[in-house]
Amino acid sequence: MDRSILLADSLALGDLITYLGRAGRVEDGSVRLIAGSGVLAVYTAILYPAGILDNGPTVLGLRTAALTDRTEFDAVVPVRSLLDRLTRAQQAATEGAAPPIAVPTEVSTVTWAGISPPRGGWKQVGSTTAGTLERAGREGIDAVANALPEGTGEQIVRRVRAEVWNTPLPDLEHVPAGAGFAAVTLGFVGAEPDETIPIYEAGAWTRLTSSRGHVVVRRRSWSLLG
Repeated sequence: MDRSILLADSLALGDLITYLGRAGRVEDGSVRLIAGSGVLAVYTAILYPAGILDNGPTVLGLRTAALTDRTEFDAVVPVRSLLDRLTRAQQAATEGAAPPIAVPTEVSTVTWAGISPPRGGWKQVGSTTAGTLERAGREGIDAVANALPEGTGEQIVRRVRAEVWNTPLPDLEHVPAGAGFAAVTLGFVGAEPDETIPIYEAGAWTRLTSSRGHVVVRRRSWSLLG
């Protein structure tokens, strides 16, 4: 079935290009698109376990954009293919309007896309600041770089990254440092260090929401909500 993305305006088009460009530098793989009720949710994978022995966290980025129709679909597509189509659409955009963007051919081998954050039922359980997330992300990046000399085997790389990005944020035992990594690499923090970032939970998921986007984390078995 041929499906198209009808964004509300060219500003949303440019925003998605920036977001996916940043995400693609971390994980040049796939993006999940969920359209419904006039909104497009765009999920990108920043961190996720590579297998059952990988203890790393699942951390996703999320940006939303308004659509001009109420079409519904759920598709996992290559980041690069979608970026190419968005870029061509931006070049063709006129007077602030975004032309239709054809959804690329789906892929079916993406493990992280098999688990879905809930769309409702979120309850605020606390907050942090953009500065806290940024520090955690940048300190973690340095820690991984310092612990991994060139030529390190893949298993050791995965173990070190899991240890660093599973480390809880200060005074936030339910939020791993990997959330800071996602916030930094996706450009969700940095401009206003004092910005309050509310923290929400729903089931096994935690969501941190800044003015620029959302970081969604799949927690392990326990939760602040009990």
